[in-house]
Amino acid sequence: MTFQDLNIIEPILKALYEKGYENPTPIQEQAIPPAMNKRDLLGLAQTGTGKTAAFAIPIIQHLQQEKNFVNQKEIKALIITPTRELAIQICDCFSEYTKYTTIKHTVIFGGVNQLPQINVLKKRIDILIATPGRLLDLMTQGFIKLDKIQYFVLDEADRMLDMGFIHDIRKILPKLPKQKQTLFFSATMPTSIAALSRSILNNPVRVEVSPTSSVVDTIQQTVYFVEKQEKKDLLINLLKKQRPSSTLVFSRTKHGADKIAKILCKAGINSKAIHGNKSQNARQSALEDFKSLKIRVLIATDIAARGIDINQLELVINYDLPEVAETYVHRIGRTGRAGNLGMAFSFCSQEEQPYLKDIQKLTGKKLTVTY
Repeated sequence: MTFQDLNIIEPILKALYEKGYENPTPIQEQAIPPAMNKRDLLGLAQTGTGKTAAFAIPIIQHLQQEKNFVNQKEIKALIITPTRELAIQICDCFSEYTKYTTIKHTVIFGGVNQLPQINVLKKRIDILIATPGRLLDLMTQGFIKLDKIQYFVLDEADRMLDMGFIHDIRKILPKLPKQKQTLFFSATMPTSIAALSRSILNNPVRVEVSPTSSVVDTIQQTVYFVEKQEKKDLLINLLKKQRPSSTLVFSRTKHGADKIAKILCKAGINSKAIHGNKSQNARQSALEDFKSLKIRVLIATDIAARGIDINQLELVINYDLPEVAETYVHRIGRTGRAGNLGMAFSFCSQEEQPYLKDIQKLTGKKLTVTY
């Protein structure tokens, strides 16, 4: 199947083909047709599956085919996403796809001077990409009205929950018109997110990308059977013995990530934690220090680690085994890329052994055991 088979209009196709995009990804193939038919959508997909195009292309096509939209100054489509990095990434995608259309879009996020954003908003803006806090601020100040929104996208809903933005979302939702198309995306579906989706979606089409089960052969996988209280000593010993140039450590909780960072720093191993309770600037700073090798070790929760793409990452350590087997595949898949060799160490306590069984069942591989 090609994008042309999905009945995408010529200006968008031209932009896609220029970028070398000819065939839709599975999430695009499933999501674009119902979205084109103005159905509400519940999409279950991880970052990196191509879901931005899955919601961007139908919105752009709808607007481009509306005859008088250029004469209307109101914002017609709203995309809310949890972080500045994701907002900028989505904005860049819209820039690509709208290249040969007359559609105008912009992005707003916190942590920067709001005046340039306000000046852009005074012009005609058809599509607004926003983080929740800055959106709410500018709405409160009277610079943004959402009463003419026809298309609404809530992206990375579970990450919104992790970062504490759900309260902001609940304040924004009543400002939107009842009659609109809503596209709701989340990688996971905890109870509170499932409840939120039911409250804002009208008879949605559910689309889901099958969980990844394959693990690349360039990753050497090892499991260490170790009791919970001994994990910190094992981590320090491994990092001092192996001396990898870059290590991404996964913690199940935000509190755990902070605790691991403190333990490592105390042991003389420079490290930082990244999770939803950290400020935008703190997360960005930690990520830049890790990419530039100023710090050797980055500790992250699963949701905060989304979008982290480090070239030639040497080692991934599962300090806590994930409760969902597919998460293990996503975690260790950050190493061993582009033909490079990678290593993945997993710490497994007695209570985590059922998780290990699920991982080995999903991947069809036995991990090398070290006691």
